[in-house]
Amino acid sequence: MQEQIYEALRRGAHDQALALARDAVAADPQGARPQLWLAMASRAAGLDDDAMAAIDRAIARAPDDADLHFHRAGLLLGRSDVDGAQSALSASVTLDPNLFGAYILQAQLALGRGDLDEAERQGRLAARLAPEHPWSRTIDGMVALRRGRHDDALALLSQAAAQAPDDAQVMHALGFAYLGTGHLAFAEQAFRKLLDRSPDAAALRTLLAQVVRGQGRSGEAVDLLQPLADAPDTASPALLRHAGGLALEAGRQAQALPWLRAAFAAEPEDPVVLGLLMEAWGREQRVDEASDTLEAALATSPQAERLWRARLSLERVDGEGVDGLIGRWQSAMPGHVPALEAELERRSVLGDPAAAEAVAREIVARQPLHLGAQGYLIDRLASRDADAAVAYVEGLLATTGEATGERRVLRHWLGLAQDRAGHPARAVETWLAIATDEAAQRLPLLDPSPPSPRPLPPLAEVAVPAPATVFLYGPPGSRVEQLAVVLRGAVPAFRDDRFGPNPPPDALQNYNTPRQLASGELATGDVADSWRAHLAARGLDERETIDWLPWWDNSLLPVLRERFPHASVLLALRDPRDMLLDWLVYGAPAPLRITSLKAAAGWLSIGLNQLAQLHEDDLFAHHLLKLDGIEADAPALVAAVSEALRTPLPALPPGVLGPPRFPSGHWRRYAEALAEPFAMLRPVARRLGYPDA
Repeated sequence: MQEQIYEALRRGAHDQALALARDAVAADPQGARPQLWLAMASRAAGLDDDAMAAIDRAIARAPDDADLHFHRAGLLLGRSDVDGAQSALSASVTLDPNLFGAYILQAQLALGRGDLDEAERQGRLAARLAPEHPWSRTIDGMVALRRGRHDDALALLSQAAAQAPDDAQVMHALGFAYLGTGHLAFAEQAFRKLLDRSPDAAALRTLLAQVVRGQGRSGEAVDLLQPLADAPDTASPALLRHAGGLALEAGRQAQALPWLRAAFAAEPEDPVVLGLLMEAWGREQRVDEASDTLEAALATSPQAERLWRARLSLERVDGEGVDGLIGRWQSAMPGHVPALEAELERRSVLGDPAAAEAVAREIVARQPLHLGAQGYLIDRLASRDADAAVAYVEGLLATTGEATGERRVLRHWLGLAQDRAGHPARAVETWLAIATDEAAQRLPLLDPSPPSPRPLPPLAEVAVPAPATVFLYGPPGSRVEQLAVVLRGAVPAFRDDRFGPNPPPDALQNYNTPRQLASGELATGDVADSWRAHLAARGLDERETIDWLPWWDNSLLPVLRERFPHASVLLALRDPRDMLLDWLVYGAPAPLRITSLKAAAGWLSIGLNQLAQLHEDDLFAHHLLKLDGIEADAPALVAAVSEALRTPLPALPPGVLGPPRFPSGHWRRYAEALAEPFAMLRPVARRLGYPDA
């Protein structure tokens, strides 16, 4: 259909193109692209108002599609031209202004269908008639923008805007040029100027909200979208989803809920809407509403896996009624592996190994390399005959390709089986080979700052009332992530976003900060200002913040003493030798590379000695949490964090701490296999209060 419409437009068969576009919209009334085709055909037919209405509907259906906003900019330019020459047309134009406008329109049509060569040709023809006209420069700028020459586009469109500062089409294109060069604040100015003139322009309002959000002001973005989200004629499911997500990002879950409910009612199987709605329900503790809504959705969509997963997530794995819920899922979707996975987890938690093993075998019969089921079977086999488990994993490895995710997990399990079989040297060889293979995909070890003879600055005066700011850190292998589990569900001001896909781009995320602080290249105020500048985008207020840091270096102490005298540091530690072993086997929240165990032990020793100095000399307010023996004990962890923060925290639900790892003291089984790196850690272990053996 798209090619038929474009062909009709190329032939000048505007009525045919319009009829085809209307047919496309009738066939897919909720689609964005058919509305775009209708806008192009309407413009070619001279129906400018219809064209603008169609492109606005397209953007309402797909507000995140930047290409639609770009097409709208072209529509605006062509719309002003088709109606005839406007008073702003340069007095130097001596030829027919309608002919000039026809060239501009043809250039815009070419841009709309992605034919940049034709757009450039038509732009040159227009420029012959009015070479200095702002619209000629605008066409050249838009072509440059589409070709990725953002600096050229910005120069051309800035010249056009200087000539015609009140021209809406020029201003719209200039806004996109600013976006292309990353100048969000200037883009915002351009789009706000346009919105002031046309407050009812839904697409422009949506675009401006995106630009504002990109500058970390989610709340303002929500305010911009609210008129559209609350209006039935503009509140498409996509826009409601977008507005609801921004409201959650801004911490406005009560405002997000009605929008997300409406989006879910329209598209109950949209995974993004479902995830956002589950988050909103969770924040508002609306478990009953969530359950009732999901049950109603399952009644009409009984084979929607995501709905079953969401419904099951509202229940405790060992709670009453879960068997019935899983049974209903299996009845609706017989043999469905995710439903069997839920049953395997349930039987495992209930301590019914025979039943769980039967379910696991049923799963691997359907998916031989299903890691969850194979992991359970390997663990069961290792509990009976560890050497047999080693042989079993080696057999599975023989059936997998070299560069598969399953192979990486199986190699890890091979090391665990070798550990249980009493072969520590072989286990170390297995795990070190994995670490070496993956080193290129891991982060380099942070270069510690050089020891400084300079005295630390005095503590600054603490304001009253003092903000409650806590920085959390734990070296690799400390099991600091267990503290994060305790905080994540209990403290709204806790953030672990530094370990996710969109970490804050502040100085506390930058691995160069210690070196820059030590050299004087970066001032303490720079670090503090950088951190504070990104709080709003993270949904935080300095009055209460717990920020989990990916690294620590004592070069931060002057920053804390001068700029955060009210703060405290929560540090997680274990026996350094257990930490090295855990890091090798299980990795770390920040995926740091291990190229050799001696290098890893040396780096860990330097970092731990810095923490020991911080603790011994009480260089800053801190709480040292030694997690030895409690890393898998939920009540003990909650009690320890509650004491450190001086506030009671709720109990953890079962299973949230994850599968068991090596117990404290397991390093002693590797005393011979890891003799050299352990010897490097012995002095700092002694300094931290741990025995030599």
